[in-house]
Amino acid sequence: MASVYPKIKNRGFVYHLHPPLVPQNVLKFTHTWGLGGSALVLVLMQIISGILLLFAYSPTPEAAYPSIVALQQEMLFGKLIRNLHHWGANFLVFVVFFHMLRVFFTGAYNSRRKVNWWIGLGLFLCVLISNFTGYLLPLDQLSFWAITICTAMFEYIPLIGTMIQKIIIGGTEIGKATLSNFFAIHVALVPMCLAILMPFHFWQIRKAKGVINPSSAEGKIHKVSSVPQLVTREAAMALVMIAALFLFSVLFDAPLADKANPGLSPNPTKAPWYFSGLQELLQHFHPLVAVFVIPFFTVSCLICLPYLKFEKADGGIWFLSENGRRMGIMSAITALVIAPVMIVLSEYVINISKIVPGVPPVVINGVIPAVLTVVFLFGFYQVMKQKFAATAEEGVQAVFIFLLVCFVVLTITGVWFRGPGMELVWLWD
Repeated sequence: MASVYPKIKNRGFVYHLHPPLVPQNVLKFTHTWGLGGSALVLVLMQIISGILLLFAYSPTPEAAYPSIVALQQEMLFGKLIRNLHHWGANFLVFVVFFHMLRVFFTGAYNSRRKVNWWIGLGLFLCVLISNFTGYLLPLDQLSFWAITICTAMFEYIPLIGTMIQKIIIGGTEIGKATLSNFFAIHVALVPMCLAILMPFHFWQIRKAKGVINPSSAEGKIHKVSSVPQLVTREAAMALVMIAALFLFSVLFDAPLADKANPGLSPNPTKAPWYFSGLQELLQHFHPLVAVFVIPFFTVSCLICLPYLKFEKADGGIWFLSENGRRMGIMSAITALVIAPVMIVLSEYVINISKIVPGVPPVVINGVIPAVLTVVFLFGFYQVMKQKFAATAEEGVQAVFIFLLVCFVVLTITGVWFRGPGMELVWLWD
């Protein structure tokens, strides 16, 4: 009996990256949004632009800033190359983050894909570390004080926080050792980790038989050759991403403030935008809770996610079901209302120290808000499950969306609505 699938001839290198045949329905752009391939393209762009920058950059406190200035003003296409590297790094954070959201919202972390979920978490961590270490290298006022703020947060980690801080900055304050450490991590350690994790990530996808089929229960699946159907789509998406990065880099210059001055801090002093949500948490929670408890709980939940046993685990379906979509919209709207209100109340109205005088700060700004938050989230989970007659997985997804939108609101607040003294201000002030 003849096969219903097309014959594959001349199998080559591309079939080590993709299965010979893929379900036709997974070729839809809205199934994956091309985020995984876009992340790979951006990593390659970062490597190429980073190598070019190494020809001009000098990783010493005396020469770092002048070398960046010379690069932008004296070298042909120097400003464009720096713009490509700077904005490419920011694009990469967005793309990898949204890629992980796509994996979560389509349930592509269960069963045989759990190892790849952990690898993805490691890759996202590498991207954040790369951005964080690269942020300091221009050694201007903006980068120097942003890294000062971020490294100071390590002090609030119990027992080992101060030790970690000293190891990272190479002493008690940011200086020559810090720049050397950050440069080595940025140009050697992180690329090495990416070079190890990325092929393993692709291999795990290949091992798991490619992308998850969202309609495997619909009956007979029509498959097509990955070449050219899948490969041409990936190539087109790569070209679009490269064009978008070049256009953005031409229109917008990478920021560069005055040379770093350890004796004069800007007001306000803010962390890089991808850590602004964490900095904003410090305005409302005790540092122990904001810097250690909440991140530790979040990372632990993400690691343990594939082990959760749900009533229904249909991989490949966005938001699990139509009911899940409705719950997600309701959760997002609720967060968009509650988060700004709680920020304003925390800033101007609520003062637990006056309500319960004599209580230690760690209890007032740490234990009490944390307990109230947990109680609220448990109640929100139960209400959403009952109101929508939802499964456990749909309920967890609703809570996740609520927390995600809250964190986005915190990040936006920290970036655009914090002025001198970290006071709340309007965007136009």
